[in-house]
Amino acid sequence: MYFQGIIIAIATFLIIGAFHPIVIKTEYYWGVRCWPLFALVGALLLIASLFVSNTLIAAVLGVTGCSSLWSILELFQQRERVRKGWFPKNPKKSS
Repeated sequence: MYFQGIIIAIATFLIIGAFHPIVIKTEYYWGVRCWPLFALVGALLLIASLFVSNTLIAAVLGVTGCSSLWSILELFQQRERVRKGWFPKNPKKSS
């Protein structure tokens, strides 16, 4: 039996699940101004995935890279959710 597909699916689920609180905490403490960091990390991980011959590792790097890039959009959407009062605003952070 080949388990790579299931392992990649589980890894994808966990990676996407991990980025959800990362986006929330990032917006809470630093706002959207750190989006270039997400872009840089995402691009580097996607490029790294091109040079890895192991399919499992390349897939995990690619999924993590895409999740990091997708998090840029989520950061800006999280700012709107905070503005609407759906999530708490950091009282120490200036808007």
